[in-house]
Amino acid sequence: MSGPASPPAPGSPAGDLSPGIQADFARAVLDTEADRQQAHTQAQADVVLPDDLLPGTREESISLWSGLRRYGSGTFGILMTIVALDNLQGAGLSTLAPNIRASFHVSNAVITFIGGISGGFLILGVLPMGWLNDRYRRAPIVAVATFIFGLMVFATGAARAIFLFVLARFGGGISQASTSTVHGSLLADTYPISLRGRLIGASSLVATAGAATLSPLLMGAIATWAGGPSGWRWAFYILAVPIVLMALVAFRIKEPPRGQFEKLDVLGEVLADTSPAPPSLEAAFDRVKQVKTMKTCLVAFCALGFTFFTVPTLSSLFLQDHYHLDTIQRGVLGTITGIGGIVALPLIGRYYDQVYRKDPAKAVNLIGIMLLPVAVVTPIQYFMPNVVLFAVLAVPSGILTVGAYAMIGPVLASVAPYRLRGLVGAVGGIYVFFIGALGGAVVSALLESAFGVRPAVLLLVIPAAIVGGLLLMRSSKYIRNDLSQIVIELQEELDEHRRQESDPGSIPVLQLSRVNFSYGHVQVLFDVSFDVRPGEVLALLGTNGAGKSTALRVAAGLEMPGQGAVRLRGGSITYTSPEQRARLGIHILPGGKGVFRDMTIYENLEMGGFVYRSDRGELNRRIERSLDMFPDLAHRRGQRASTLSGGQQQMLALAIALLHDPQVLMIDELSLGLAPIVVQDLIHVVEGLKEAGLTMIIVEQSLNVAAALADRAVFLEKGRVRFSGQIRDLMERDDLARAVFLGGEVSG
Repeated sequence: MSGPASPPAPGSPAGDLSPGIQADFARAVLDTEADRQQAHTQAQADVVLPDDLLPGTREESISLWSGLRRYGSGTFGILMTIVALDNLQGAGLSTLAPNIRASFHVSNAVITFIGGISGGFLILGVLPMGWLNDRYRRAPIVAVATFIFGLMVFATGAARAIFLFVLARFGGGISQASTSTVHGSLLADTYPISLRGRLIGASSLVATAGAATLSPLLMGAIATWAGGPSGWRWAFYILAVPIVLMALVAFRIKEPPRGQFEKLDVLGEVLADTSPAPPSLEAAFDRVKQVKTMKTCLVAFCALGFTFFTVPTLSSLFLQDHYHLDTIQRGVLGTITGIGGIVALPLIGRYYDQVYRKDPAKAVNLIGIMLLPVAVVTPIQYFMPNVVLFAVLAVPSGILTVGAYAMIGPVLASVAPYRLRGLVGAVGGIYVFFIGALGGAVVSALLESAFGVRPAVLLLVIPAAIVGGLLLMRSSKYIRNDLSQIVIELQEELDEHRRQESDPGSIPVLQLSRVNFSYGHVQVLFDVSFDVRPGEVLALLGTNGAGKSTALRVAAGLEMPGQGAVRLRGGSITYTSPEQRARLGIHILPGGKGVFRDMTIYENLEMGGFVYRSDRGELNRRIERSLDMFPDLAHRRGQRASTLSGGQQQMLALAIALLHDPQVLMIDELSLGLAPIVVQDLIHVVEGLKEAGLTMIIVEQSLNVAAALADRAVFLEKGRVRFSGQIRDLMERDDLARAVFLGGEVSG
């Protein structure tokens, strides 16, 4: 936000205002301040479009098999086979936990911790996988990650010490991360929105239910067939072979256009992407915080993660210790109890798709409701007098947990920006595996050691099911608004695409389009749009607190907009970090905060050019060039910045910015608090930069300074654009002069 205005100087437009206007000063300031405070203390208003305009509600309803025939079953088949093999070894680890415990001579707590942390290792892979997903073709990423995963599965069986066993699980977790980031992105872009519930249901059927159902029997049978204390190793040796083979097949996956079905459903066409800059991890985190549905679902994920990765291991230990089941018996029981999931998941996925097409909020609410009964069924299950009743109650509990967990995937895919699907999946992985799996591993190990297996299960499952279910139910209140924002952003993208096609020669250097921004619950920018053209100087003017400085921070990447786009030469940079934008040529000169006061002038320039430190000659050349523009600084290069006047510090900050040959230079409050003679010197410098063709945006309080430098002006009031046009037209508007200097409103 801009700082306070200086008193009007004699001869300025404010100083020439009539006595009647000056007599209204107090009333104008008080009225405007009251209006501004009211606007700034309100949360951003939700924008909710009719349900039939939301993505996925207008698509043709087709069966899963018809959809796979129409859009190709190859991608789905390959990805589901990889996920099935992944879950096969994961569930096998739980089934064989007692055998592994005996082989390495460790306690229940240790093997429980390893079982939980194996899922947590995935956290170290989701960030690079998500980063790669949003930048490159996804088939090679899947193939290479799957191949490494196969090697790690083999290494799991070959480990001869507990440390090597954990190391193999570590490598497997990192390579396994592609299933939670890249796979979901590929499925969302390959198949229509109306199929997502059934696709995820079928995926979970094959992976979580089918593989988990088959795994206890298969892995237990292999271990029994091999025999001896090391028989469990052969289960991992054999499973590694098909995983490596599927890695080779994965290279055949076709790359779909990103976001094609959202574009097709909302816009009626699939727009060609305009070469957006690669998104950054910081932007993904910031964006997640802006999407209420996603944020709430991820917190619910944390609660579910506490049970999803640790309870299977605890359950296997409970079956051996309490009911005295051996390896093959535990495998048979796991297979029997998983049959319910095989039957139920296709029905759950189909019902989710049907409900989502009619009412997305109701579909999300349904997921939360599914979790609540688990908190009641689980305590009863673990107090059953015999294993038959234990298995009977395991069926509904497993169906509800797996079904709810599976359906969260389509929800996140629906509200995530299509360019960020990989990194959003990575953020989800951080919540689930780092907080859920890792936290669950630590807590479950402590609880098992202190109280035993049964209390550990109950103390994990009951609160996790209740908290996760209630949070998901709460998230249903937000999904319509979040989907409406996606529609608005896609429509803006279409409008900009058509504008660029119709007049490609007028693409601006930098553009803000329909930007909304809030500090917490206080909205500061409302649908702000402006652009600056090559070689142009744009003045950003307005009342105190109008959002001028905030608009510059959004353009520089220092703040993430809640809605809208930022573009550089027509390509989106909305999801890039400030560092990326600086490398692309966007530099901001903050008002009054641009130098290190305890350093000398030369040290400030060295620090400003730190990115060129590997080439000392290049750094020195840039420093000397900047100093040549400011002779007064060149003579004082050894002087501390704190001893410089305000104008000299502003010149030093400008010299630092010019080290980098900016494409767009944004200057916040060029003349604030400076003496007129210093302002004139700065104006001469900026005029020289303008003559050299540098594109600039200048935030100014002085209309005189703006008129001396700018070609066009944008006037902001209360976070909204009230005027955009030639600077000479602005100078003829007395109401704008009144607003700048007296805090009044713009009329008309």
